[in-house]
Amino acid sequence: MEVEEALRERIAGMERRISNLERLVRVSLMLNSTLSLEPLLETIIQVIIELTETEDCSIMLLDEKTGELRFRAARRMRREELEQIAVPLDNSIAGWIFRENKPLLIRDAQKDNRFYQGVDDKLNFCTRSIIGVPLQVRGRVIGVLEAINKRGDKEMSWEDVNVMTALAAQAAIAIENARLMEELRMAYEKLHELDRLKSDFISIAAHELRTPLSLILGYASFLRGSATGQASEQLDIVLQSAMRLNSLIGDMVNLRHIETGEAQLELGIFSLNDLVRVCLQEFLSLIRVKQQTVGLNLPSPPLMIEADRQKLHLVLGNLLSNAVKFTPAGGRIEVLACEREGKAWVAVRDTGIGIPRKEWERVFDRFYQVEPSLSRRYEGMGLGLSIAKGMVELHGGRIWVESEVGKGSTFVFHLPLTQSPGGV
Repeated sequence: MEVEEALRERIAGMERRISNLERLVRVSLMLNSTLSLEPLLETIIQVIIELTETEDCSIMLLDEKTGELRFRAARRMRREELEQIAVPLDNSIAGWIFRENKPLLIRDAQKDNRFYQGVDDKLNFCTRSIIGVPLQVRGRVIGVLEAINKRGDKEMSWEDVNVMTALAAQAAIAIENARLMEELRMAYEKLHELDRLKSDFISIAAHELRTPLSLILGYASFLRGSATGQASEQLDIVLQSAMRLNSLIGDMVNLRHIETGEAQLELGIFSLNDLVRVCLQEFLSLIRVKQQTVGLNLPSPPLMIEADRQKLHLVLGNLLSNAVKFTPAGGRIEVLACEREGKAWVAVRDTGIGIPRKEWERVFDRFYQVEPSLSRRYEGMGLGLSIAKGMVELHGGRIWVESEVGKGSTFVFHLPLTQSPGGV
């Protein structure tokens, strides 16, 4: 009979362990699919209480600022209470588990000199027995998982410790992932707020600057008409500076409209050939000053497109401005246009300084400069290509660059010849 009884107990123990393992597998799958921290912590606590048959369970995580363990979840404590309780790393059982990175089973907590009475006093609770295991992620302990007071007449066992250790390994990873997701969410919220503040600032600054700038341009133009000699030269400098500032304000406003989705297409049918010629004409004087040569290759008959003429003028203007700016004296600039596969293709090619391969995508980022900001030889805020990209994509097109350092760059964009009803 004793042999049979022992055999039944062994079978019951094995069945219990198999049941626990099956539960752990299911819980592991659930933990790995949960990225919200608070529901995750509640799930871990509920599972530990059920598997270890204890009265309560708590999760403490390290507070990096204070160097203390703080309760993040526990069945017997409300959230307001949790936030007020800290457990020191010295002179506490949880602190010992954290520092030693070892599990601990204590059947009589009141007689253990490491027991921290402060938590029981605050909660009017009596801790009799404790199982604690470290929560560890990639060799780093982030907290402690504890089960408190075995229910009924049973005693805590090392089998309970093994169950908690197995679950803690999965729980620690899930907790860390949830914390990282929470930090990422908060970072995105802050970034969104910064974007909103930046957009508001650009709108206000542009509005406040344009009125005095218009007065400056008006008076400078009026005075320039009657000035001679040195005064005329000084007024030319004032006008050039004011025009440059006006262009920068326009760039900021255009970028804001693109980013906020306020930019709208005003469609019309026009000759792409004529637009290219008009844009190029605006840069001829600067091209001659730098002794650069120009090549022009346009389709015949002229290519008619349906698009927003003003926005495409801005795209071409930015591309030509960059080509002239970054091409040394004596270099060459070419503009090509054609129809291909039902789309209008335009390329602006130069023999300038070129762009490293790793920078090809980044040059279209706002405010991005290939040159280090402290050693720049070329003026500009780094908005032109970002605006060009936004305007092309608003038409349903695409823009990219191909370049070789020291040999030049080719910026290419294409867009549909005819826009879809209602815009893009």
